[in-house]
Amino acid sequence: MLIVGLNGSPNKDGNTKFLLNTVLEEAQSAGAKTQILEIADLLDSAKHSFCVVCSSPCTGVCYQGTELEKAYEILKKADAVVMGSPVYFGSVSAQLKAFFDKTRKLRGEKAFYNKVACGVTVGASKYGGQETTMNALHDIMLVHGMVIVGDGYIENDCGHHGVCAQAPADCDEPAIKRAKILGKRLVELCKKEC
Repeated sequence: MLIVGLNGSPNKDGNTKFLLNTVLEEAQSAGAKTQILEIADLLDSAKHSFCVVCSSPCTGVCYQGTELEKAYEILKKADAVVMGSPVYFGSVSAQLKAFFDKTRKLRGEKAFYNKVACGVTVGASKYGGQETTMNALHDIMLVHGMVIVGDGYIENDCGHHGVCAQAPADCDEPAIKRAKILGKRLVELCKKEC
Protein backbone atom coordinates (compact mmCIF):
# COMPACT_ATOMS: atom_id res chain seq x y z
CA MET A 1 0.00 0.00 0.00
CA LEU A 2 1.40 3.40 -1.03
CA ILE A 3 0.08 6.70 0.33
CA VAL A 4 1.54 9.82 -1.28
CA GLY A 5 1.55 13.27 0.28
CA LEU A 6 1.62 16.36 -1.93
CA ASN A 7 3.30 19.35 -0.31
CA GLY A 8 1.66 22.27 -2.09
CA SER A 9 3.58 24.78 0.00
CA PRO A 10 6.68 26.49 -1.36
CA ASN A 11 8.05 26.07 2.17
CA LYS A 12 9.51 22.56 2.29
CA ASP A 13 9.67 22.43 6.08
CA GLY A 14 6.68 24.50 7.13
CA ASN A 15 3.25 23.95 8.62
CA THR A 16 1.79 22.08 5.65
CA LYS A 17 4.72 19.64 5.61
CA PHE A 18 4.30 19.10 9.36
CA LEU A 19 0.64 18.11 8.90
CA LEU A 20 1.44 15.87 5.94
CA ASN A 21 4.15 14.14 7.96
CA THR A 22 1.76 13.64 10.88
CA VAL A 23 -0.82 11.95 8.63
CA LEU A 24 1.80 9.82 6.88
CA GLU A 25 3.58 8.76 10.09
CA GLU A 26 0.28 7.41 11.41
CA ALA A 27 -0.30 5.61 8.11
CA GLN A 28 3.21 4.15 8.29
CA SER A 29 2.58 2.86 11.80
CA ALA A 30 -0.48 1.09 10.40
CA GLY A 31 1.62 -0.61 7.70
CA ALA A 32 1.54 1.75 4.71
CA LYS A 33 4.50 2.82 2.63
CA THR A 34 4.55 6.62 2.26
CA GLN A 35 6.20 9.32 0.20
CA ILE A 36 6.00 13.11 -0.02
CA LEU A 37 6.30 14.97 -3.31
CA GLU A 38 7.50 18.60 -3.22
CA ILE A 39 5.26 20.35 -5.74
CA ALA A 40 7.37 23.52 -6.14
CA ASP A 41 10.45 21.46 -7.12
CA LEU A 42 8.46 19.32 -9.53
CA LEU A 43 7.04 22.33 -11.35
CA ASP A 44 10.55 23.74 -11.77
CA SER A 45 11.46 20.65 -13.80
CA ALA A 46 8.82 21.31 -16.48
CA LYS A 47 9.21 23.55 -19.52
CA HIS A 48 6.59 25.89 -18.05
CA SER A 49 5.71 25.84 -14.38
CA PHE A 50 2.05 26.42 -15.22
CA CYS A 51 -0.28 25.20 -17.95
CA VAL A 52 -0.20 27.24 -21.18
CA VAL A 53 -2.48 24.83 -23.08
CA CYS A 54 0.35 23.94 -25.45
CA SER A 55 -1.78 21.11 -26.86
CA SER A 56 -5.47 20.38 -26.87
CA PRO A 57 -6.32 17.71 -26.08
CA CYS A 58 -3.40 17.64 -23.67
CA THR A 59 -0.53 15.35 -24.67
CA GLY A 60 1.64 16.09 -21.64
CA VAL A 61 4.45 17.20 -23.95
CA CYS A 62 5.42 20.08 -21.63
CA TYR A 63 6.49 17.73 -18.84
CA GLN A 64 7.69 14.65 -20.76
CA GLY A 65 11.01 13.39 -19.47
CA THR A 66 10.90 15.56 -16.34
CA GLU A 67 10.63 14.98 -12.61
CA LEU A 68 7.03 16.15 -12.91
CA GLU A 69 6.23 13.26 -15.25
CA LYS A 70 7.84 10.84 -12.76
CA ALA A 71 5.70 12.30 -9.99
CA TYR A 72 2.52 11.78 -12.00
CA GLU A 73 3.54 8.14 -12.53
CA ILE A 74 4.01 7.74 -8.77
CA LEU A 75 0.55 9.21 -8.19
CA LYS A 76 -0.99 6.79 -10.69
CA LYS A 77 0.40 3.88 -8.64
CA ALA A 78 -0.57 5.31 -5.24
CA ASP A 79 -3.46 3.82 -3.31
CA ALA A 80 -4.22 7.15 -1.65
CA VAL A 81 -3.21 10.81 -1.89
CA VAL A 82 -2.98 13.43 0.85
CA MET A 83 -3.09 16.92 -0.66
CA GLY A 84 -1.63 19.68 1.49
CA SER A 85 -1.82 23.42 0.99
CA PRO A 86 -1.37 26.56 3.01
CA VAL A 87 -4.18 29.10 2.72
CA TYR A 88 -3.36 31.68 0.04
CA PHE A 89 -6.10 34.29 -0.31
CA GLY A 90 -8.72 31.78 0.83
CA SER A 91 -7.65 29.03 -1.56
CA VAL A 92 -4.84 26.63 -2.47
CA SER A 93 -1.31 27.75 -3.26
CA ALA A 94 -0.44 28.68 -6.83
CA GLN A 95 1.98 25.76 -6.88
CA LEU A 96 -0.66 23.16 -6.07
CA LYS A 97 -3.12 24.69 -8.51
CA ALA A 98 -0.48 24.70 -11.28
CA PHE A 99 0.43 21.07 -10.50
CA PHE A 100 -3.17 19.98 -11.06
CA ASP A 101 -3.78 22.31 -14.03
CA LYS A 102 -1.06 20.28 -15.77
CA THR A 103 -2.96 16.99 -15.19
CA ARG A 104 -5.43 17.45 -18.06
CA LYS A 105 -3.93 14.45 -19.89
CA LEU A 106 -4.23 12.30 -16.76
CA ARG A 107 -7.83 13.35 -16.30
CA GLY A 108 -8.56 12.24 -19.86
CA GLU A 109 -7.00 8.88 -19.01
CA LYS A 110 -9.06 8.71 -15.78
CA ALA A 111 -5.71 8.01 -14.08
CA PHE A 112 -6.92 9.07 -10.61
CA TYR A 113 -10.49 7.78 -10.90
CA ASN A 114 -11.65 6.18 -7.60
CA LYS A 115 -8.31 6.94 -5.93
CA VAL A 116 -8.77 7.65 -2.21
CA ALA A 117 -7.87 11.28 -1.45
CA CYS A 118 -7.96 13.74 1.43
CA GLY A 119 -6.64 17.15 2.37
CA VAL A 120 -4.82 19.16 5.01
CA THR A 121 -4.72 22.95 5.18
CA VAL A 122 -3.07 25.57 7.40
CA GLY A 123 -4.05 29.20 7.86
CA ALA A 124 -2.43 32.03 9.78
CA SER A 125 -5.47 32.52 12.02
CA LYS A 126 -8.22 30.40 13.55
CA TYR A 127 -10.70 31.32 10.81
CA GLY A 128 -8.10 31.97 8.14
CA GLY A 129 -9.66 30.35 5.08
CA GLN A 130 -8.90 26.73 5.90
CA GLU A 131 -12.37 25.49 4.94
CA THR A 132 -12.47 27.36 1.63
CA THR A 133 -9.03 25.97 0.86
CA MET A 134 -10.26 22.48 1.76
CA ASN A 135 -13.21 23.01 -0.59
CA ALA A 136 -10.76 23.88 -3.38
CA LEU A 137 -8.85 20.66 -2.65
CA HIS A 138 -12.12 18.73 -2.78
CA ASP A 139 -12.97 20.35 -6.12
CA ILE A 140 -9.66 19.09 -7.54
CA MET A 141 -10.41 15.62 -6.20
CA LEU A 142 -13.92 15.61 -7.64
CA VAL A 143 -12.76 16.76 -11.09
CA HIS A 144 -10.49 13.70 -11.16
CA GLY A 145 -13.21 11.35 -9.88
CA MET A 146 -11.37 10.66 -6.65
CA VAL A 147 -13.06 9.36 -3.50
CA ILE A 148 -12.92 12.06 -0.81
CA VAL A 149 -12.12 10.99 2.74
CA GLY A 150 -12.69 13.09 5.85
CA ASP A 151 -10.86 12.91 9.16
CA GLY A 152 -13.25 10.55 10.94
CA TYR A 153 -12.64 7.12 12.38
CA ILE A 154 -15.03 4.63 14.00
CA GLU A 155 -13.22 4.81 17.35
CA ASN A 156 -13.42 8.62 17.35
CA ASP A 157 -16.22 10.37 15.45
CA CYS A 158 -17.45 10.83 11.89
CA GLY A 159 -14.98 13.64 11.35
CA HIS A 160 -15.12 16.69 9.16
CA HIS A 161 -13.85 17.82 5.74
CA GLY A 162 -10.21 17.10 6.54
CA VAL A 163 -7.49 18.50 8.76
CA CYS A 164 -7.54 22.27 9.20
CA ALA A 165 -4.85 23.85 11.36
CA GLN A 166 -3.83 27.25 12.60
CA ALA A 167 -0.17 28.18 12.28
CA PRO A 168 2.05 27.13 13.89
CA ALA A 169 0.61 23.68 13.13
CA ASP A 170 2.95 21.88 15.53
CA CYS A 171 1.21 23.73 18.40
CA ASP A 172 -2.35 23.04 17.19
CA GLU A 173 -3.19 19.95 19.29
CA PRO A 174 -6.70 19.41 17.83
CA ALA A 175 -5.25 19.47 14.28
CA ILE A 176 -2.50 17.04 15.26
CA LYS A 177 -5.13 14.68 16.69
CA ARG A 178 -7.23 14.95 13.51
CA ALA A 179 -4.17 14.30 11.32
CA LYS A 180 -3.45 11.06 13.19
CA ILE A 181 -7.08 9.99 12.85
CA LEU A 182 -6.91 10.73 9.11
CA GLY A 183 -3.81 8.57 8.72
CA LYS A 184 -5.59 5.60 10.30
CA ARG A 185 -8.68 6.14 8.15
CA LEU A 186 -6.69 6.20 4.93
CA VAL A 187 -5.05 2.86 5.69
CA GLU A 188 -8.40 1.34 6.65
CA LEU A 189 -10.01 2.43 3.37
CA CYS A 190 -7.05 1.34 1.25
CA LYS A 191 -7.20 -2.12 2.82
CA LYS A 192 -10.89 -2.36 1.89
CA GLU A 193 -10.05 -1.42 -1.73
CA CYS A 194 -7.48 -4.25 -2.06
